[in-house]
Amino acid sequence: MLQRKMKKIFPGVYRINGKLATKNSVRGFRVYGERLIEKKGQEYRFWDPFRSKLGAGILKGLKKLPIKPNYNVLYLGSSTGTTASHVADITRNSVYCIEFSKRMMRELIPVSGVKTNMIPILGDAIHPLEYCHNINLVDVIYQDVAQPNQAEILIKNTEMFAPRYAMFVVKSRSINAVKSPKKVFEEEIDKLKEKFKILQIVDLRPYDKDHVLVNLEVF
Repeated sequence: MLQRKMKKIFPGVYRINGKLATKNSVRGFRVYGERLIEKKGQEYRFWDPFRSKLGAGILKGLKKLPIKPNYNVLYLGSSTGTTASHVADITRNSVYCIEFSKRMMRELIPVSGVKTNMIPILGDAIHPLEYCHNINLVDVIYQDVAQPNQAEILIKNTEMFAPRYAMFVVKSRSINAVKSPKKVFEEEIDKLKEKFKILQIVDLRPYDKDHVLVNLEVF
């Protein structure tokens, strides 16, 4: 039998045979058809970086992961739960999954029914007052939304929920499809500098074109 080599990258995040993985919080459960493997009596889920911008960021050299075991996470733009489910594996605490699309929510709800620390909330991330009553204190905001006012959304939610850290996926084509992505990144990140310390900017190519992941600490 091939010996599986395993290395911890961050608390709750591993590299097994060169592939990214999280320890499965619900044994035998797959969220998006990912492969499961056994190691020392534990089950792990491989984490596909082509389907997860956070996974891509880790493989592209993210130096610090502010999502930690026992942290509560507000996830803006959770879609069907691919990345959010790996976040749920890492923290094992509450992951509040905000999603605007009813179609995506129909796929997210069954995942949340199995991974019960994922809390699906139908809402528009630009209006945190509409869903704040469903959320306790959070340690981290993770944002991956396609609206044009991405920095504004992060700032509003940070003011509402007062996290210690934020992770911000900037989707340049959703902000301006004509302007160069580099210029869009610079302008959007510049809007954050009064409220956040910029810890790292990670270019997500080749996993995602015209996207960066920004690691932030709240002042």
